[in-house]
Amino acid sequence: MTETKGLRLQVKQAAKQFGAKQVLHEIELDAAPGEFIAIVGRSGCGKSTLLRLIAGLDKPSGGQIELDGQQVKGIHADTRVLFQDARLLPWNRVLANVQVGVRDGSRWRAEEVLKQVGLADRAKEWPGVLSGGQRQRVALARALAGQPRLLLLDEPLGALDALTRIEMQQLIERLWFQQKFTALLVTHDVSEAVQLADRVILIEEGRIALDVKISLSRPRVRDSGFAYFEQLILDRILVKENRPELAEIPPAGKYAFSI
Repeated sequence: MTETKGLRLQVKQAAKQFGAKQVLHEIELDAAPGEFIAIVGRSGCGKSTLLRLIAGLDKPSGGQIELDGQQVKGIHADTRVLFQDARLLPWNRVLANVQVGVRDGSRWRAEEVLKQVGLADRAKEWPGVLSGGQRQRVALARALAGQPRLLLLDEPLGALDALTRIEMQQLIERLWFQQKFTALLVTHDVSEAVQLADRVILIEEGRIALDVKISLSRPRVRDSGFAYFEQLILDRILVKENRPELAEIPPAGKYAFSI
């Protein structure tokens, strides 16, 4: 497979307002090419809105977003999005669904990517006979078939059972490691964020409240170091309601820890 190189992402003072409601406030974020960033936060905090702005599906109300120094004004040719719902075309078989994502429609390319996600034997199946995890593998194959330099993942594993979710996490990590694309994952699952990301960003009320570098070797194991980062982020999420003694934690900034 041809190795891709990730895009550099820069979010500069990005804001988003819907009517009178301010959803995002002057977001600043810089992702290096090939970096894996996870975005966590409570429901309604603005994380999926930020992902839509980066994808070019919505326009910021203020500030701007750049990919490799060029302002995002629509869907970038090298960006792909994987949603929680696989969104497969029910009238197309599995291989044809993947071919939709191939830039030149190549059948060979679609078959190669299906092999990567472990579904080469399902190429002639209809989406309706697949399990939820298999449908998400097809959706991931379709996204990767276009050889993206930026992959945006919006809660793609949220509806899967625990074992399938672990398998999908391992698959996403392996393909990211092989292909070197830049990845942004929106998730409610702090454990998943620590498992996959180089950095975890916490958004609270439309602002970045925490930016933590996960200095754990890969593949990651759920040891004391893993638990440390998981608890650090959870404490910050829960600080206002359950842990008033932690209220002095700075509201924003980048943290790097060695375990």
